[in-house]
Formats: sequence, C-alpha cells, structure tokens
Amino acid sequence: MRVAGIQHDIVWEKPDENFANITPMIEAAVDDGADMVVVSEMWSTGFSMNSVEIAERPDGPTSTFMKETAARTGAWIVGSFPEHTEGYDKPTNRLLMAGPDGRDHRYSKVHPFTYAKEDEHYAAGRDRLTVDVKGVRVTPLICYDLRFTDLFWDEAATTDCYIVPANWPEARRLHWSTLLRARAIENQAYVVGVNRVGSAGRLDYAGDSVIVDPLGAVIEAPSGEVATIIGDIDPAMVAQVRADFPFMQDR
Repeated sequence: MRVAGIQHDIVWEKPDENFANITPMIEAAVDDGADMVVVSEMWSTGFSMNSVEIAERPDGPTSTFMKETAARTGAWIVGSFPEHTEGYDKPTNRLLMAGPDGRDHRYSKVHPFTYAKEDEHYAAGRDRLTVDVKGVRVTPLICYDLRFTDLFWDEAATTDCYIVPANWPEARRLHWSTLLRARAIENQAYVVGVNRVGSAGRLDYAGDSVIVDPLGAVIEAPSGEVATIIGDIDPAMVAQVRADFPFMQDR
C-alpha cells in the first residue's frame, strides 16, 4: 500500500475553504500513486474548543467531502474532525477512514488533551479500530494518544501501520518526532504521523510529518512548509522484522 501524508495549513473554522485548499493536494497525491491519503487532526476546522458550535453530524459536510473524495479518486481518505457522536454527552474528536468502495470506519480520540482543556469540550473515545486496507492492517490514533504507549502496545500484534494525524505545536516538536520513532521501533510497525503547519492563535505548527518504518528509518516532510510525503507500507517487512527480532514475545 502506498500512503501519502499531507502537511497543510488550516483556515480556522472554515470547512469549505479547507475543502477547497486540500482537494488539489489530495488529487496530486493520488496521481503519484497513493492508495491512502492522510490529512491532519481537526483538518477542516482547526483545533477549536467551540465544539458544540462546529461539531457535525456523522453525515455532515466533512464526512461527506471525505467519502465523496474517496469515491472519486479511488483512494482512502483519513483525518479527524469534530462530530456529534451517538452515545456521548459531548462531541468527540472523530477520525474517519473513508474507503473508495464506500466503507466508513471511525475512531474517537481516546485521550483528549487536558492541558488545553480538550476534555471539557470533547468526550473521550472508548473503542479501538483496526482496518484492513489492501492487505495492510491499519490502526489509527490521534495526536495526544501518541504519548500513551499502551494504546500502541495493545494493538501491535494485529497492526502493520499506525496512522497519527495531529495538531502538535512547534514548542514540543522534539517530543512529536521522538515519540513517533519510538512507537515504530518498539512495536516493529510503520507509523505515519501527519501534522499541520501554520499558526492558530498563539500557537505555531512546524509539521514535521513523517513515515517511519519498523526499523526506524524515516521519510520526512520539510519543516514548516506545506508538503506531501509518500511511502510504501509493506506488511511483509513488518512480519520479517518481527521474525528476525522477536522482541514482542518478551513483553
């Protein structure tokens, strides 16, 4: 499977403008052979705490755009947005994996970012998700989830590739880069980390999006720039690395 990570800026709380901006980048990635295109956390609104006002229904504009784009381009489209999710008392930070064949898989961020009071505006997700995409077992997580090793360890045996869309500030960029590599190496799996660039309020974002392979080798996006990275995800490499270095059996 060929995966693309789009490192992009976000127009604050303006989904239609973000749809227009991201469309040519998605199309270019698909033209370059991408089977899956990953955009950032809260990609259509920015990391806004106006959750009740901006959250969408499950069939709202962002979901519709992602599913229609998947059907039109023939690629999976992955990213998160605020959603009024059934069974929760607050909106959730909801990731959608939209398949070109109409498949719709969703994951709500398990760890809201309490440091920014996300937990006061968004409910914590309860479930995990792993999806088979062209023979690759893909497990999505979101931004702050990256700091919690157990989320990755618990799914490692049935995961070839973790997807981590984010809005991770430049001030803690060393943590972002270090943790992405650590999660790949310790779980002997690919990790695709896709972060935004630009500014929102007092925060700046450097991007630093990466594709890390099971041995820690990295494809990096240029820091601070709108860019797309593309790499191949090979489940056979995951299996070989785990066979050659059977570290997980010692957990």
